[in-house]
Amino acid sequence: MTAFVSAANIYSLAALVHFLLHHKVADGRGLIVAGVLIWLTNFLIFALWFWEIDRGGPGKRALGRDGPPDFLFPQMSDDRIEPRDWRPKFIDYLYVSLTNNTAFSPTDTMPLTPMAKIIMGVQSVVSLLTLGLIVSRAVNIL
Repeated sequence: MTAFVSAANIYSLAALVHFLLHHKVADGRGLIVAGVLIWLTNFLIFALWFWEIDRGGPGKRALGRDGPPDFLFPQMSDDRIEPRDWRPKFIDYLYVSLTNNTAFSPTDTMPLTPMAKIIMGVQSVVSLLTLGLIVSRAVNIL
């Protein structure tokens, strides 16, 4: 389901960009609404991606049978901050998604595996296109 929503959101972005490039657009408010919805969906769906892939998923993490981490959180770097058995919660992945969606790069949580890097890269590109093309065009119209 996460992959389907991700693909639908990327398709929506591509269709909107295509429309912007090939049609005269005069509805700035509609573009802002569309851009915000794509951006918010991107933010939420990638938080789910991060939560689902890290250490084999939430089920394995909850049972304590998780694998090596896909993300290096600051709490994992120093035992004085959190104990060695600290595990991220969904809010941690939501925060990673928010910062990646706004900064177009990881801020304090580093991707360690190729899959984590690919997913973070896709999120950054979608966010950059959404803000760079759609929202900026909408503001220009207004």
